[in-house]
Amino acid sequence: MADQIPLYPVRSAAAAAANRKRAAYYSAAGPRPGADRHSRYQLEDESAHLDEMPLMMSEEGFENEESDYHTLPRARIMQRKRGLEWFVCDGWKFLCTSCCGWLINICRRKKELKARTVWLGCPEKCEEKHPRNSIKNQKYNVFTFIPGVLYEQFKFFLNLYFLVISCSQFVPALKIGYLYTYWAPLGFVLAVTMTREAIDEFRRFQRDKEVNSQLYSKLTVRGKVQVKSSDIQVGDLIIVEKNQRIPSDMVFLRTSEKDLFSISAYVYAQKPQMDIHSFEGTFTREDSDPPIHESLSIENTLWASTIVASGTVIGVVIYTGKETRSVMNTSNPKNKVGLLDLELNRLTKALFLALVALSIVMVTLQGFVGPWYRNLFRFLLLFSYIIPISLRVNLDMGKAVYGWMMMKDENIPGTVVRTSTIPEELGRLVYLLTDKTGTLTQNEMIFKRLHLGTVSYGADTMDEIQSHVRDSYSQMQSQAGGNNTGSTPLRKAQSSAPKVRKSVSSRIHEAVKAIVLCHNVTPVYESRAGVTEETEFAEADQDFSDENRTYQASSPDEVALVQWTESVGLTLVSRDLTSMQLKTPSGQVLSFCILQLFPFTSESKRMGVIVRDESTAEITFYMKGADVAMSPIVQYNDWLEEECGNMAREGLRTLVVAKKALTEEQYQDFEPMQSSSVESTHSTYTCAHRRLPLCPQSRYTQAKLSMHDRSLKVAAVVESLEREMELLCLTGVEDQLQADVRPTLEMLRNAGIKIWMLTGDKLETATCIAKSSHLVSRTQDIHIFRQVTSRGEAHLELNAFRRKHDCALVISGDSLEVCLKYYEHEFVELACQCPAVVCCRCSPTQKARIVTLLQQHTGRRTCAIGDGGNDVSMIQAADCGIGIEGKEGKQASLAADFSITQFRHIGRLLMVHGRNSYKRSAALGQFVMHRGLIISTMQAVFSSVFYFASVPLYQGFLMVGYATIYTMFPVFSLVLDQDVKPEMAMLYPELYKDLTKGRSLSFKTFLIWVLISIYQGGILMYGALVLFESEFVHVVAISFTALILTELLMVALTVRTWHWLMVVAEFLSLGCYVSSLAFLNEYFDVAFITTVTFLWKVSAITVVSCLPLYVLKYLRRKLSPPSYCKLAS
Repeated sequence: MADQIPLYPVRSAAAAAANRKRAAYYSAAGPRPGADRHSRYQLEDESAHLDEMPLMMSEEGFENEESDYHTLPRARIMQRKRGLEWFVCDGWKFLCTSCCGWLINICRRKKELKARTVWLGCPEKCEEKHPRNSIKNQKYNVFTFIPGVLYEQFKFFLNLYFLVISCSQFVPALKIGYLYTYWAPLGFVLAVTMTREAIDEFRRFQRDKEVNSQLYSKLTVRGKVQVKSSDIQVGDLIIVEKNQRIPSDMVFLRTSEKDLFSISAYVYAQKPQMDIHSFEGTFTREDSDPPIHESLSIENTLWASTIVASGTVIGVVIYTGKETRSVMNTSNPKNKVGLLDLELNRLTKALFLALVALSIVMVTLQGFVGPWYRNLFRFLLLFSYIIPISLRVNLDMGKAVYGWMMMKDENIPGTVVRTSTIPEELGRLVYLLTDKTGTLTQNEMIFKRLHLGTVSYGADTMDEIQSHVRDSYSQMQSQAGGNNTGSTPLRKAQSSAPKVRKSVSSRIHEAVKAIVLCHNVTPVYESRAGVTEETEFAEADQDFSDENRTYQASSPDEVALVQWTESVGLTLVSRDLTSMQLKTPSGQVLSFCILQLFPFTSESKRMGVIVRDESTAEITFYMKGADVAMSPIVQYNDWLEEECGNMAREGLRTLVVAKKALTEEQYQDFEPMQSSSVESTHSTYTCAHRRLPLCPQSRYTQAKLSMHDRSLKVAAVVESLEREMELLCLTGVEDQLQADVRPTLEMLRNAGIKIWMLTGDKLETATCIAKSSHLVSRTQDIHIFRQVTSRGEAHLELNAFRRKHDCALVISGDSLEVCLKYYEHEFVELACQCPAVVCCRCSPTQKARIVTLLQQHTGRRTCAIGDGGNDVSMIQAADCGIGIEGKEGKQASLAADFSITQFRHIGRLLMVHGRNSYKRSAALGQFVMHRGLIISTMQAVFSSVFYFASVPLYQGFLMVGYATIYTMFPVFSLVLDQDVKPEMAMLYPELYKDLTKGRSLSFKTFLIWVLISIYQGGILMYGALVLFESEFVHVVAISFTALILTELLMVALTVRTWHWLMVVAEFLSLGCYVSSLAFLNEYFDVAFITTVTFLWKVSAITVVSCLPLYVLKYLRRKLSPPSYCKLAS
């Protein structure tokens, strides 16, 4: 069968057989004009061929004579090292992680999730104990903070090495200096790190406490009481006001407060799961005769961490805490480590190997005399400054400075740096994964076009539509006034002559009427008390003033359509569960009874409504949806497909609107008519967007109440109505993009960053935004990955996709899941070659998984940016997470590493601050290493000259002062250096490409610094030995002074753009050294260092150590200048 296709096909025996199989493969996998989906994927009869069919990853695979699948350029799967090498490199870490994970799983065994019965307002009736409704984003608690932070620090080789070195000083035989020379730097590093982590953790605690302490109104038998978000339980009845966060997963109720505790009802909810796009449950009221059963779907739910747009809602809590959809889709926050930190960690390991090798050489040259192993360890201690302990301190403080600069940048106001450990990652990004709604778009829709087939209306001709609507209703009103014979004969007269061509005015009137009736929009009047009181829309004194009315809907598309109909004269003024009222241009109110509502689903891609006009008793079935879903349903036409394509190319979101007039008999056949007393008798309680049937259950009601395959059963029943519908119009709505999205995306593309859009929206909508935002350029083709459900379908579709070149990929979450299940490596390899990728209908978990796959398969740095709670998992999984404070709340910005206010700010954040952070940290890290290497080189020369004695050259305060007050300020001032001006970096984003190659910090640049250190250390030490007088103390004075001057000059040599603070730092350090000479009598002869001899000898040594490097730097700038120098000139 197709589902048994092997991923690694059997190697063919002969070339002829291979050619036959390739021919069969082409005929099976190639696109056939006119072939429908069913025949394309009908694989049962071809399973034998498919079993041997290789999933080729490039054209070379077809040219391979022996069809050896293993020779194809597939994804580079990292082969695990085996044996001793694997254990030394990664094995011990893997074993420790596995053991810890096993112990954690034993201690925290997950409770099995089950379906539940939730009684309204009676949390005490819950059969099981449910988790507490609290949000927790903290990494540690009181007991795990110190062990956790110490583990995170000492897992770095650098810190672990210095811990061992410092502990060795407690052994008398190994002690070579004062304890504070080792423990003071290490203690300072740990103190800085723990303070920073404690501040970050306290901020997270405060944010969590703020959210958990939010007060909500809870309904009880005694009335309303205020309750904290963290104290809400399953079964509670909670009132949520406008712009308030939904505290937990709830089912939306619509009823009066006084009636809630007078009924006996419960909600049966499926077990907690991660899918945010579906929900199955039932509502049962037991105190009626017979009991009332009502189906619940995604339309009835309010997920936690969303915001109430308008009005007030009452909901019954069904899931809390860890069982809410948002938390189940959120991964645990991880400690992110920057790529630069990992590279420096590798370099410190290389330095350690050099340290061990140098110590062994010294002991060998010593001739292994006496207790050589003790001498070996003493040499390890003497040369320990090869690995500088101050590296971590300088880098951490530098990162804090970069964060402060980002937050103070006036060009990106409102930027907040929440994680101070990874600013350099902003300069190394290759993949940017972005949300759509609220990130690239403002989530504000504007109606742009109405197409009737023969005529199209745009923004500049909307006044014509307004005129037609006004004339149409004026004509209808005059006819109604002159003819009071009733509406039924009129209806029969209309239906008896269906082939008469309608006028443009009549067609516009029908199209606008269909648009204003077919939706899920509810008008809300903010000036009134709210929705908790039942309102009779027939009341004469109802306030329908336009100033007080806002529209509320699950989709902004719907609101845009209804707002447009209002602008052309036909206004939706009120709506409840069973009726709708419209106001004509003349002020007349038209009433319609809602008989059925078919909500939009991702499977059907359409929504419909059956209404009865109360003035004429006509029953009409209106439907709208995507063109792919509506084309087979509407009557034959020759313009729909072409016009949909035209609108899509303009970046508009298209909807096809159709209608079908139903006779009384046709509707009775679908569902028996409801009693007219539904609302007055049993409307005291129902769920939002639903009504309660009184009649015996019809086929449609039975399908809605099903708890298994509900969507399929409902679709099968509704399908009986969806035949030969009359096509009315095609609408085009534009989603307003965020400011400067197009130039920002273009800048990022020019910088070599590949952009993937991951959205939970519909495929058609995502494709439109990808075009309108220029994520996909107009010249690029778009390959829409077909819906696949099995391995065989995925196999063929991937082969079809492989033959496309330089085209953007659009794929749905369901198809993505199938591809990743069977062909993970192949799919990621193909997708990474695309200029842009759009994943639609993605769940939060899928977004995070895509990020993880890119990290694993490419090894490149990823960045995720979003604005909603459904983006948190993606943001936390990425190497660098950016949150936008938007309409969907602050959850994404609080969970992110960096928070910005607009998408366009990401350009400056990456091009300027990312570049500076990476370049500065690379220079700072290598200079600190150079500072340790040069003094270790001097120690090696000194020991070798004095018969390989393990005696320190500089002791006590000299070593501490060298790493702190004498050189710290000039070295740290490198965090102010910049190679390119911000304006230049923004103007030429191509400069960013060089950063992703990691050339600023590599083994090549590291070796250059090692050679510089060896040269300068040798010159300084040998020069001092040659020029020293009769006493050893003069060697120390001359060499140490020359060393300090050399370091100050080397900082000046490294700087590319001078800042006034750099000059201050240079002179401050020099002043500190000169002034301290008077107090260092045990190291320096004050009488000698004030002589001219001392000055010329120090000057000579310093010039010899630095002048050749200045000459080389000058020649390199002239002969081989870097790219940014060419631009600057």
